Amino acid sequence: MPDDPSTPAIQDLYPEHLAHCYGCGRLNEHGHHIRTFQDGEQTVSEFVPDASHIAVPGFVYGGVIASLIDCHSTATAAAAMAEASQQPLLGPGARTPPRFVTGSLHVDYLRPTPLGEALVVRGKAREIRGRKVIVESTVYAGGVATARGEVVAVLMPDNFGQA
Repeated sequence: MPDDPSTPAIQDLYPEHLAHCYGCGRLNEHGHHIRTFQDGEQTVSEFVPDASHIAVPGFVYGGVIASLIDCHSTATAAAAMAEASQQPLLGPGARTPPRFVTGSLHVDYLRPTPLGEALVVRGKAREIRGRKVIVESTVYAGGVATARGEVVAVLMPDNFGQA
């Protein structure tokens, strides 16, 4: 997480009409509010599952893990595409980040993820191919990898989600 608490997450930079996602939308009052930050060549998110995120007693439901990987990875794709296009997300010359949707999501569950402790998701864009960014993200609990995912994130058309 950033040292400066005023640093916005990548998702905080999305325009309002694209900020309703259940996983990462800041405007979805019932959502997870996943927030992704740049951390060197990687991105990082932290999420603390609550008791409602249960699979079996003591462990997080796999769908929540998939959601973390999904939203973290699309934000990672936005940061990678912005960097590749030399369009900074913050500071002078900053622009609204490109917005991505999930073209595919693959998750490998490496071990049960314990409920009740902070989960850290780290991601990295592996490849940019035109409108697609391939991102690898890993979920950690107590420093131990519990799930790994690959997302093919696809750049949204400019008019996506607008009536």
